[in-house]
Amino acid sequence: MHNFFTTILAGAVALGLAAPAMAQDDKVIKMGTMAWEDLTPIAGITKKVLEDKGFTVAVTEFSEWGIAYAALAKGDVQVMVSQIDYAASDYWDRNKSRLEKISPVSHGLYQGIAVPRYVTIDSIEQLNENADQFGGRIVGIEPGAGVMREAADVVSQYGLDLQLVEGSTAAMTAALQSATDRQEPIAVIVWEPSWMVQKYDTKFLADPKGIFAPPQTYYWIGQDGFSAENPEAREILASVYVPLADITAINAAVNGGKTMDEAVADWTEAHADLIGRWSNIKAY
Repeated sequence: MHNFFTTILAGAVALGLAAPAMAQDDKVIKMGTMAWEDLTPIAGITKKVLEDKGFTVAVTEFSEWGIAYAALAKGDVQVMVSQIDYAASDYWDRNKSRLEKISPVSHGLYQGIAVPRYVTIDSIEQLNENADQFGGRIVGIEPGAGVMREAADVVSQYGLDLQLVEGSTAAMTAALQSATDRQEPIAVIVWEPSWMVQKYDTKFLADPKGIFAPPQTYYWIGQDGFSAENPEAREILASVYVPLADITAINAAVNGGKTMDEAVADWTEAHADLIGRWSNIKAY
């Protein structure tokens, strides 16, 4: 997550809830999404809402921002969710003359250094004086992740005597699990929304220098002209808002053994009244 890994494209694949065959009319929406735990629930919920209004939605999943933005700018996909202010700001700035911002769909993405809640320190500034407790290291994730670049800046600007260890999300999670099982101190790179924050009861260390990006908003963005050409779809997209806590709950269900399709379906069933209120839009 978050989590935002600069990896090669694993391949464009259909996301969950398999889309029906695309009809050749203006009720088809080509939606892109990143293959990350904060974005796939948003895509799955919005797909369901659009389909309930008679649209056919084809979802293409990407694992690298550059390829996703290129596909959106070219029209290979028409819409996708992105955090354009910080996490993907370079890609937005590079392509925004060919894109448009449609509407916010969630808010609160935060990435930083966290420790289990039983650890007594509360600020990054306290890490040096407790470096030995943490084994002289901060356990990171993939080296290409945007949060790792920010974390490297944090180490430099705070003059930390701890090593930022590159690795993988899986290795970081395993280290966090092991430390919490033993009630030992550990400092890790994590993000919210994430099932990890919920499962392991972590707390973010305060960042008084403000080096990590502030909480970020998720936006639906589209190829330039999408809203004018697809007014009904645009209104539906603008009606959807998924709180961060709900995204976290969906991913906790997935971590508990459900598929993303099942978790999204359970959420939409449990929130049928809310989705019904979303659906009170102008008919075209």
